[in-house]
Amino acid sequence: MADLAGDQRDQWQQTYADHPGMYGTQPSEAAVHAAEVFLSHGARTVLELGAGHGRDTLYFARRGLAVHALDFSPVGLDQLRGAATDAGLDELVTTTTHDVRLPLPLEAASVDAAYAHMLLCMALSTHQIHAVVAEVHRVLRPGGAFVYTVRHTGDAHYGTGIHRGDDIYEHGGFAVHFFDRALVDSLAEGWTSPEIHPFTEGDLPRRLWRITQHRHG
Repeated sequence: MADLAGDQRDQWQQTYADHPGMYGTQPSEAAVHAAEVFLSHGARTVLELGAGHGRDTLYFARRGLAVHALDFSPVGLDQLRGAATDAGLDELVTTTTHDVRLPLPLEAASVDAAYAHMLLCMALSTHQIHAVVAEVHRVLRPGGAFVYTVRHTGDAHYGTGIHRGDDIYEHGGFAVHFFDRALVDSLAEGWTSPEIHPFTEGDLPRRLWRITQHRHG
């Protein structure tokens, strides 16, 4: 798994370098939902995991939220910082190069909300996913919301391609950990009951769940 994670970092570095701003400038559907959740609960600060080149980061900042964006790709974060400066949003955006397999670089109960679009279904083992969510719980303030999205086992790519352990399958050089409902429920232990919204994205189409849960107040 360590070698796979390193390979995936290299893959994303090269992809961002070859295709700057590859996901465009419009926010994802998940980010639009998350911003409404965060703002309705009075959030001012957001931790974003796996921010990439920052299309969702910039949307949160445009909504007035201060965002601490993490990603393991310096290339992606360089593009994010440039876009934030161009948009006059750099005062609301902080970036840190970080591998989520390591503890989050924040103090306990220091952020109002957390967001991760597709980050948890990257090349992470089930144990590592649980560790990431435990870290998110640690850094969230009581009552804070966590919105994340993952591809699930109803996706057309599930069970195909190169099997990399757990429910991880690799297609075109990119590894995806597909979630089942049992994993979602286990990640919500110690949180409020998860709200699960199915949606599709992309041309396959990819089949995803958007999960919203709160740290108990």
